[in-house]
Amino acid sequence: MGSLQGKVAIVTGAGRGIGRGEALLLAAEGARVVVNDVDAEPARQVVDEIVTAGGEAVAHIGDIATWVGGEEVVSCALDTFGGMDVLVNNAGILRDGMCFNVTEDEWDDVIRVHLKGHFAPSRAAAIHWHGLAKAGQDVHGRIVNTTSESGLFGNPGQAGYSAAKAGIASMTTVLARELKKYGVTVNAVSPRSARTRMTEAVAGGGWMQPEAGGFDAADPENVAPVVAWLAGDDAADVSGQVLVIWGEHLSVLHGWHLVNLLSAGGKRWSIADLAARKGDLFAPAERGSKIPAMGFGS
Repeated sequence: MGSLQGKVAIVTGAGRGIGRGEALLLAAEGARVVVNDVDAEPARQVVDEIVTAGGEAVAHIGDIATWVGGEEVVSCALDTFGGMDVLVNNAGILRDGMCFNVTEDEWDDVIRVHLKGHFAPSRAAAIHWHGLAKAGQDVHGRIVNTTSESGLFGNPGQAGYSAAKAGIASMTTVLARELKKYGVTVNAVSPRSARTRMTEAVAGGGWMQPEAGGFDAADPENVAPVVAWLAGDDAADVSGQVLVIWGEHLSVLHGWHLVNLLSAGGKRWSIADLAARKGDLFAPAERGSKIPAMGFGS
């Protein structure tokens, strides 16, 4: 019996690449899967693969980056399988360009598909789980988002993509805090160098090809086991985390944090004071230094 036996999962952008691998593994672990994509043919091919392997799946063809689209994909899971336990937000696009070249449509498309495309299904799922919890039912919901190190470290030529992915990482933390008391965990995965249609377009993608007989560190299916684990019961105490997956490597990614706390000595900072203390402000932080948090809670 798989680790997700009896669960119902939605995977957005599951027709190809990382989403396809996630949908296939979730199904192999026993979940009934809604395979969402804007392209019908690849989504239905993934459904056929799952069914041929003995699993259960249904295709949902539609744009999830609207309130209605988010509601419809959740309704598809509820109407088809009678429940909904796991939401994997994976859908995304690239419209790279330097800030002085990118068009308004390119910017809007990237922000909409990534950021709104994560929030709209999450909102619809949260409404469902919140209702169950308020009715006294036990809820074991899971949301797994897809962010990127570009969102926390920045990447030239990807202002929109980096902004959207940073927003997803931040939103993951917020949703984890909001939904904790209703029995829902929210985490994010950050694949590094997974070979997909998006990444293969970067410099031709040749740098991502595996050596003959070697481990394929760029195989998009490397992401799926981490997602399946986060979706299961063993990770019920893991929430608000961003996990970086790079081939055989796995790590936890922490974002902005305070370093080099300086004091103006009971008065407002002056320009002269800032100039005099610039070296202290930007000095390399000492490992393990303790800086007071902002008091928002954990």
